[in-house]
Amino acid sequence: MLSYISAKDAAKKWNISQRRVATLCSEERIGGAMMVGNMWIIPANAEKPIDKRTVRYEKTHKTELKPFVKWVGGKGQLIDEIEKMFPADGEKFLKKYAEPMVGGGALFFSVLSKYRFKELYISDINSELINAYAAIKQDVEALIVRLNEMQMTFLPLDDNGRKYYYYNIRDKFNTLELSDNTSVEKAAYFIFLNKTCFNGLYRVNRKGQFNVPMGSYKNPTICDEENLRNIHSALRNVTIVCGDYTLSKSFIDSKTFVYIDPPYRPISETSAFTSYNSDAFDDNEQIRLAKFIDEINEVGAKIVLSNSDPKNVNPEDNFFEDLYKSYTIHRVSATRMINSNAEKRGRINELLICN
Repeated sequence: MLSYISAKDAAKKWNISQRRVATLCSEERIGGAMMVGNMWIIPANAEKPIDKRTVRYEKTHKTELKPFVKWVGGKGQLIDEIEKMFPADGEKFLKKYAEPMVGGGALFFSVLSKYRFKELYISDINSELINAYAAIKQDVEALIVRLNEMQMTFLPLDDNGRKYYYYNIRDKFNTLELSDNTSVEKAAYFIFLNKTCFNGLYRVNRKGQFNVPMGSYKNPTICDEENLRNIHSALRNVTIVCGDYTLSKSFIDSKTFVYIDPPYRPISETSAFTSYNSDAFDDNEQIRLAKFIDEINEVGAKIVLSNSDPKNVNPEDNFFEDLYKSYTIHRVSATRMINSNAEKRGRINELLICN
């Protein structure tokens, strides 16, 4: 016997408005839908119809872009879950995209690969990371030349030779002052170190010097020419800013999708690691971020924020429930190494908070 669901249930299932479901039913776009009294009912096995109004998010790019660096805490695992939160069926016309804590840009590059936004904005407080983005946008061919030189020199060396070369580049990176004239050279050092250091880690000491030891990769890809050129082309209409996430406020409006990926709140002693800069992102910073979220929510932006779930280790910890009590909190599964004991690592919940 065929079972039916209400328009409200279908709206929730397909992530569109109930009004839109009713419109699709009246247009006979949903097979088997029927009016009972003053409400629509829909076959439970009906599939969401393709909506022509989704051209606002039309997948126009066929080139898959990949992050050009490895980045601790990257959100590659959560991309599908986050993209589900894009407004469906043109319910809310969004023409702008902002990622004020871009990091390695896993979601950002997925967006560039698949969707069409008229204006895009990325920023980060890590000046070396942002310089690398800017160098790819402004002078990718010069960057490729330098990376190829380092790749051809580094790969043929034995272990001792690689160590000498790695630490020599690390010293040059730490002593070279970033300026317009050194931007490409500094970006090349940054990418080389990221591809050859331990676990792709970015960590600085109190003096702000990069201090990660060399990794043990046998054949790292230091220069991915095709991906770098594709990124260069995709960055043409992207505003790139080095600075605090609050600077994005002047860009964000009611037509903007905003994804914010702050340093996660530690959920264990071993996870309390701030690798990106010498300043800690503590609970006071989480509270400051929440106030910023309130501000851009007031202007009508569509917001998604990711963070750790304290309830993985303490079911009584309601820090984020209290901080974001007026927002919707989703728990999604991800694989993270939150314990120094490998046997205790595995899938845990993370939070996706949205308005």
